[in-house]
Amino acid sequence: MNGLERVRAALSRTETDRVPVVAQVFGHAAVLAGVPLRDYLQDGEQLARCQIGAWEHYSYDAVFALMDTSVETEAAGSVLTFPRDRYPHVASYALQGHLGPGSLRMPDPLRDGRMPELLKAARILRREVGDQALVVGCVLGPLSLAVQLLGAEAALFQAIDHPEAFGDLLDFATEVAIRFGTAQLEAGVHLPLVFDPSATPEMVPPQFFREFELPRLTRLFEAFRRAGAVANWLHIAGKAGPILPYYAAAGVDLANFDYCVGPEEAQREASGLCLDGNVKPLAFVEATSGQIKEEASQLQAAFAGRGGFVLSSGCEIPPEAKPENIAALVHSSLARS
Repeated sequence: MNGLERVRAALSRTETDRVPVVAQVFGHAAVLAGVPLRDYLQDGEQLARCQIGAWEHYSYDAVFALMDTSVETEAAGSVLTFPRDRYPHVASYALQGHLGPGSLRMPDPLRDGRMPELLKAARILRREVGDQALVVGCVLGPLSLAVQLLGAEAALFQAIDHPEAFGDLLDFATEVAIRFGTAQLEAGVHLPLVFDPSATPEMVPPQFFREFELPRLTRLFEAFRRAGAVANWLHIAGKAGPILPYYAAAGVDLANFDYCVGPEEAQREASGLCLDGNVKPLAFVEATSGQIKEEASQLQAAFAGRGGFVLSSGCEIPPEAKPENIAALVHSSLARS
């Protein structure tokens, strides 16, 4: 089986030759290739070449047309700062602390910011990788984009003080995600990962997630399914256990769970979904390859009777990860007897 076939089988809970491994290698692909992270994040061809190099080096089951969490807010008018070897940060928010999506122009994925470069990366990856591995794009979830447009503190205050207007901003963010994700599907990705770190219960309570975020995620995933996504993948890191029961209602097929959510809790709270996780990301920097292999083996044992599991990290593998630790994750994937 190849990588895409393994992931598809895990999604349908049918037998695979081994447990699929989707190592969340983003910026590490640039480090592995000796390319400055700043260049990798702004040049779609460079990103794609680094991703292909890492995929060939490690032999895992997915590649990522994914830059960082600031692509959409930059395209909508925020100003970024790009350090040479770190991810960019917002120097000036598009909304400058003032709620009013009417003042924002809807970004055009074919023209604005780095969106066209990400689409270029997607086209190259699908052309070069084809259906040998899962080709993954990325969009920010509605709440995370709202935070990126306003700033975290301002966004939370606005949600409390002006919930109706904040809902309008979430609707704007949802439409951005639909347009950008659909453009990625048209460019060739098998699915766009919905990355929504601001929706974690460590930032907003589950009731907020249910009222504000769930209906927008549902709309987003319905659009992706209509556009031909292989599956709907939601990635919310942190202690996401209390909101996992809402994922199925949103239309999620593949749910990431972080290292602070145990496999038993994940299986209990998201019983009908395919799950991916959950080796601690920092372990790829600090642990030994033997420790990574042991943890990965324990994870696979926890899912042995269930299926519907993709071996991965709890979130992004840090750019500075030890290559031997990523290799250990891949090599630990257990062959089916």
